[in-house]
Amino acid sequence: MSAHAKPAPVGGSLFNAVTLISGVLILTMAAILLVRFIYGLGSVTNLNDGYPWGIWVVVDVIIGSAFACGGFSVAMLVYIFNKGEYHPLVRPALLASLFGYTLAGAGVIFDLGRWWNVWNMFWPWSANPNSVMFEVAVCITAYILVMWIEFAPTFFEKFGMTEQKRKLSKFMFAIIALGTLLPMMHQSSLGTLLVVMGPQVHPLWQTPIQPALYLLSAITMGYAVVLFESCLASAAYRRSIEMHLLTPLAKVMLGVLAAFLVVRLGDLVVRGALPRAFGLSLEALFFWLEMLCFILPFFVIGKLEQRRNPARLFVAGILLMAGGALLRLNGFLIGYQTVIGVETSGVDFSYFPALPELLVTVGMFALEVLGYIVITRRFPVLPREA
Repeated sequence: MSAHAKPAPVGGSLFNAVTLISGVLILTMAAILLVRFIYGLGSVTNLNDGYPWGIWVVVDVIIGSAFACGGFSVAMLVYIFNKGEYHPLVRPALLASLFGYTLAGAGVIFDLGRWWNVWNMFWPWSANPNSVMFEVAVCITAYILVMWIEFAPTFFEKFGMTEQKRKLSKFMFAIIALGTLLPMMHQSSLGTLLVVMGPQVHPLWQTPIQPALYLLSAITMGYAVVLFESCLASAAYRRSIEMHLLTPLAKVMLGVLAAFLVVRLGDLVVRGALPRAFGLSLEALFFWLEMLCFILPFFVIGKLEQRRNPARLFVAGILLMAGGALLRLNGFLIGYQTVIGVETSGVDFSYFPALPELLVTVGMFALEVLGYIVITRRFPVLPREA
């Protein structure tokens, strides 16, 4: 297969075990959300005054949007650093990002107590430009629109809309520039959310450089998702795998990961927070799980011959996805100390997601899987096979 083969639909039936299971999970999610929107958050979640954010925000939005950074990470490599050989990876990475961010944007609404007032954040007289949450909301919304425009040529090619594609191509450089800038802004701002929480966040994750850590880890996770998605799609569709692209991409990923670890560990040493990692606590345990996921890829694919092994690339991708997810989970839930600086009136708050919360999160990922299968089978996304 040529590295620059034109994209083409994979074809095949849309009805199989994966799509049927995904459909059942999506219908289950829809039923739970119907109850949630009618009877409120308390009817399906374990949220409380001490833990107003649960997995619908942390997993579906904060972690989900980081998983969706593949399109941004590859586009940055191709269009900013002029590595055109990676161009065949742009469209499938963009598709995964498109679903991830669109559903993350929808997921925000699930966790709003007064969800019917969501339009207020776009109303000039209600908006608060000094709020980091406002910046995140506006940037993510804008980025979703930008990605749909970036992905529009796929639909134009499918329906023979050559003239529309030609006209859009004249402005695509500006769209791509926005598509690179916006995720840099809101991924770093998601880290700022922890900074403004102050002492309620454990010292292992409370640092003023959290925005830089979130941005670097999001870029790393973006490349990891590309490895994961490429290996999985090749196996599921019985296609040849793009090893001539994934091998050097993995080297780039390790370079960004090394920069992240230097900043992460250097920050802990400078702040004097590293000794907290050696205590007997749940936070220390999860910190080392997080670090293990970030360090192991150097042993899995650190050598060139290892990076030529698809199975090793797949494992490294999963490890980095898990590491980035733990970084965010640890900061927002595991390392969140609700009793500090909060009037509890003697209440010992705790949180563990209810079954309906878990099913909604699983349903969100099932919707992404189903959407990916439908579009790759019917629209020109993956490179054409010889």
